[in-house]
Amino acid sequence: MTHDEPTQFVPADMAAEDWKIRCDLAALYRLVAHYRMTDLIYTHISARVPGPEHHFLINQYGVMFHEMRASDLVKIDLDGNIIPERHHENMPARKVNAAGFCIHSAIHMARPDVTCVVHTHTAAGIAVSAQKRGLLPVSQHALRFYDRLSYHGYEGIATNLDERERLVRDLGDNRHMILRNHGLLVCGRTIPEAFADIYYLERACQIQVAAGEHELTLPPEEVCRLTVEQFKDGTLERSQMGWEAALGELEENRCRSSYAT
Repeated sequence: MTHDEPTQFVPADMAAEDWKIRCDLAALYRLVAHYRMTDLIYTHISARVPGPEHHFLINQYGVMFHEMRASDLVKIDLDGNIIPERHHENMPARKVNAAGFCIHSAIHMARPDVTCVVHTHTAAGIAVSAQKRGLLPVSQHALRFYDRLSYHGYEGIATNLDERERLVRDLGDNRHMILRNHGLLVCGRTIPEAFADIYYLERACQIQVAAGEHELTLPPEEVCRLTVEQFKDGTLERSQMGWEAALGELEENRCRSSYAT
């Protein structure tokens, strides 16, 4: 099955572009599960819906990531209101995670350049978030984010809407952030880019944790800066190639049409 074939299932009340974003977002949820970056029904991934309304899609609270379908995604506005959709009629009431709304609405309001936001609670990500020096340039994976990574201090479960201003301030112009004592957050200009960024940020954290407390060899500053500049070349193209390859791996276990229903 090709990447674009799920558009044949487009509901009558929805534009093909909107449905494709739903299918890609559902696929991203499943890929995050496939690569073991989930935390039961917690954490969240969102994607901006095209149009002037500034709506975005997020998971229906309670659905496991490996089971996510395009029809499980809930459209909400920047005030957290669920937008009724015809294809959800005669279905049980839907609910979204309040902390998910707080974090994701903050980014989508402030960063029109961002299409997709991913937040995870992995063991390696949280471990590095608790280390005073944060992510170190101990690997080529980590150098992908060198001097392009923000930090946000822990304020408790993110249900206080006042925290949104501080989240945005701390993120600044970056697209990657470590939430202290909490987890990882990345913002992609496309859904494939968001997947690539969370994949490699997670791997960088795993490598750092595996390196342990031993004395570490770190590259010199000039090499760190060279490497991060090298990573900037062709970022979106490489992200798309990796996305297609990862979808192929996912489709070995399940036909893609199963999450387009």
